[in-house]
Amino acid sequence: MDTDLTAAYDRCRELHRRHGRTYYLATRLLPAWKRRHVHALYGFTRYADEIVDRTEDLPPAERAARLREWSDRFVAGLHGASVDDPLLPAVLHTIAVFDLDRDDFASFLRSMAMDLTVTSYPTYDDLLDYMEGSAAVIGTMMLPILGSSDPAAAREPARQLGFAFQLTNFVRDVAEDLDRGRTYLPDEDLAKFDLTRDDLLAAQAAGRATPAIRELIEYEVTRAQAHYLAAAPGIPLLHPASQACMRTAYALYGGILDEVAGQGFDVFVRRALVPQRRRMAVAARALLTPAGTPVRVPGPARASASAVAG
Repeated sequence: MDTDLTAAYDRCRELHRRHGRTYYLATRLLPAWKRRHVHALYGFTRYADEIVDRTEDLPPAERAARLREWSDRFVAGLHGASVDDPLLPAVLHTIAVFDLDRDDFASFLRSMAMDLTVTSYPTYDDLLDYMEGSAAVIGTMMLPILGSSDPAAAREPARQLGFAFQLTNFVRDVAEDLDRGRTYLPDEDLAKFDLTRDDLLAAQAAGRATPAIRELIEYEVTRAQAHYLAAAPGIPLLHPASQACMRTAYALYGGILDEVAGQGFDVFVRRALVPQRRRMAVAARALLTPAGTPVRVPGPARASASAVAG
């Protein structure tokens, strides 16, 4: 591997290590040759996210231009052009090695562009349209790297796991997203509990949620748990060497929902985090779990697959 490509993979790994603690821990359970490719995909998604969210001092038009310029370099690289970029060579190499679907990357970049102009989602269907690109395609990008005994059967669970992970982030990060002028809890869900964005802002300022907001968050937790339930059958279908990684990621992201429930569904009192001791215990248990063992779905049994569309 040439020096530039090695440096690009190292750059992606550093982004993953610094910003994706939960998933980075899980990735350490993969065979070494697979890790760099997972780091490359994380680096791609993280760098695009940083263009959108870490340049907030710039006018929206300039942020959009930066994202478009970077996206154009990526597309040029897909067509064989030489790319001068600190991490794209690793991404392009990973795409070539696994023949990843280029449409997934186009869909992802479309959703990143939406974050520059869309600040709320009227319905859950609208949010799902956004998450198709920002989350579901991450699952399908990952699947060829992880490997599966039945890729066709594992595809939809992989998509559902992307939805589950992103909804978990949306639940945990309500306050952080408000700071960016966005809400990812659908407007129709707020209305169901007689709430508005102003109510969320007031709770953020007070540092605690009202009873109605707690009910809203519990509702969103249940919806996320339904996606975990739909994703669960896919993990035993993965290549045995990849199962410990995804069991760990599944349990730790699901554990964030447990932490939210444990603090009474108040996402303003503190940011829900899985304690380090539990993180290590989950990883150790995943390593000792025989391949093919069903995963434990997080949360109460009342979460059902039918709630995915509700």
